Amino acid sequence: MNEDQLIGWLRRRTGSRSLGDDAAIVSGTGTWVVTMDTQISGVHFPPDLDPAQIARRLLAVNLSDLAAMGADPAYAFLALAVPSSFDHRRFFTALLRDCRRYRLELAGGDLARSATATAAMTLLGRPAGDRLLTRSAARPGDRLWLGGSVGEAAAGCRLVSRGARIVGRRVDLPREFAAAKNVERAARRAVRRHLSPKPQLALGRWLSACPRGAAIDVSDGLARDLHRLCAASGVGAELDLDRVPVPAELESLAPAVDCEWRDLAIAGGEDYVLLFTLPLQLEPPLHLQCTAVGSIHHGKQVLVRDQGRKARLGARGWDHLEPASTKKAP
Repeated sequence: MNEDQLIGWLRRRTGSRSLGDDAAIVSGTGTWVVTMDTQISGVHFPPDLDPAQIARRLLAVNLSDLAAMGADPAYAFLALAVPSSFDHRRFFTALLRDCRRYRLELAGGDLARSATATAAMTLLGRPAGDRLLTRSAARPGDRLWLGGSVGEAAAGCRLVSRGARIVGRRVDLPREFAAAKNVERAARRAVRRHLSPKPQLALGRWLSACPRGAAIDVSDGLARDLHRLCAASGVGAELDLDRVPVPAELESLAPAVDCEWRDLAIAGGEDYVLLFTLPLQLEPPLHLQCTAVGSIHHGKQVLVRDQGRKARLGARGWDHLEPASTKKAP
């Protein structure tokens, strides 16, 4: 049973409509959007990563889920289990700084001691516009869009696994990359993209004001998350790889991290950009820098067009329940 199959089993057992989106929609005093994400030493980040960097990344990946729902952040709850030597003040200084940046209140949580570091955060948000976004609102005839480039963060993940780190405002690279002038700049950008994702809250707000469209944040790989969106909406899709935004330097960087650039773009993950659909008559404003990358159609096939050739696109990417997956392992 993989991750998607387990979620499907849970939905059938609980009857919950909330399971399967990037965040749950709950009702009480108004409508709240709730999400939770976890960062684990040795899985999502290396054990020696700066606590400030852990805090920033933990908050960013949670905010990306709210962006995918068209919600604005309001409250955060943190569960932090770390060794006694962990620099708590450095962690919380960075966390509180970013909370202020996103107008988010750290409202509670739990602290515990653990042999390894695990940080879990729950965010509560409110709808940013007229409607909340889900994965199930794509319709045949819609255009498929990406909110940013893909592939670079996956390359950064592989660089971090080899020792790359952000130290203050500087990116330290392994010696072999620091000496390779043709990829040094690309490598530094990739490390920043992996360790410091930028949640697309402004794009989520704009989408929430649109009359229709589906959305998902690309964290586990473009192919896998496209399959998830299509499955939730009961539609098929065609992805045009020639239109997928990929940083210009990725093609030269990919061989240095023992990958093919197409694999990084399609299945690498860690991008934290929004993949979304819109009716043909709607286009995002230019300042949001989105790119049309395909179309939604009848049926359930997910296809990819690459240099004029069309083929089925497998649901490739990260799955926590598949032992063979190695994307996030440092």
